[in-house]
Amino acid sequence: MTKRIISQSGSGGSSRPIDLVCMGRVGVDLYAEQEGARLEDVTSFRKYIGGSAANVCAGASRLGLRTGMLDRVGDEQMGRFVREAMAKEGIDVSRLRRAPDRLTTLVTLGVRETEDFPRIFFAENAADLAVAEQDIDVDWIASSAALLVGGTLLARPGSAAAARKAIGAARRAGAKVILDVDYRPVLWGLAGHQAGAEMFVPSQNVSDAIQSALGDCDLVVGTDHEIRIAGGSAQTHEALKSIRASTDALIVLKVGALGCLMDPGEIPPNHHDGIRGQGVRVEVFNSVGAGDAFMSSFLRGWLTEAPIERCARLANACGALVVSRHGCSPAMPSWEELCN
Repeated sequence: MTKRIISQSGSGGSSRPIDLVCMGRVGVDLYAEQEGARLEDVTSFRKYIGGSAANVCAGASRLGLRTGMLDRVGDEQMGRFVREAMAKEGIDVSRLRRAPDRLTTLVTLGVRETEDFPRIFFAENAADLAVAEQDIDVDWIASSAALLVGGTLLARPGSAAAARKAIGAARRAGAKVILDVDYRPVLWGLAGHQAGAEMFVPSQNVSDAIQSALGDCDLVVGTDHEIRIAGGSAQTHEALKSIRASTDALIVLKVGALGCLMDPGEIPPNHHDGIRGQGVRVEVFNSVGAGDAFMSSFLRGWLTEAPIERCARLANACGALVVSRHGCSPAMPSWEELCN
């Protein structure tokens, strides 16, 4: 697939060599091969690139964007697998650092057709969550049209400082800043290891951390749970209003099979009256990965200044394709497949 350089004007003539830099969770996903089985009963797994930021980076690359990954992996076999697999996807891994004293994050996942899926994060001493300020190449970020930051980086002081430095570099260079809220309570120390599938635990500390980044964002994307934690409210509508008070960014609320709701301006009295992108009906094989597929294809449209309704159509179609397949990153479609 031939990739073109996009521009922020949508003309395709940008002199910037990178369309999208991603930083956030990156590691290895081990997906069960036995559909519907408890993790206790699984006997074999398939190994893929994993982590939300890495999945988005891979998906966007397949859709024709020039992408780069900024983070850390372990200096061991799993880390080498991630670097090699991402390079094969056409991703610039020159700033995907090796951390000799850390391990590549592993996640084991069950396969379910519903959101009730088991998973365990092996993230103690994790390399990706130890990305630091010294890892941030501000000139490299300035050479990109956009920076995506995963909210999980804000869970630790060192990675939060790295995220702030990267965001500052992007803002000074006129690059777009995207926040993928990416809330996983277990990675914030709010759920036990056995509760890796837990998607929402209220926490003012988490809300404060996420809100500290909102003012610098051009696009904020999250599920209902993630919008509520970002807005610091148990009520989605109030959370959306709180986010809007902190940022002029386009807010995209993912609502699963129903598609998404988009708010480019003032939050309407009923948030369900936001601009809706209709979902795509499909037989679900594996519910994990739809959100990352959604993000990669939404960005494929948004970074070329397509109307947000078209961005949503692309994103919902891509998410539907991925939930019909095994895994996340290997299930991402190419641009040709998505548009056919």
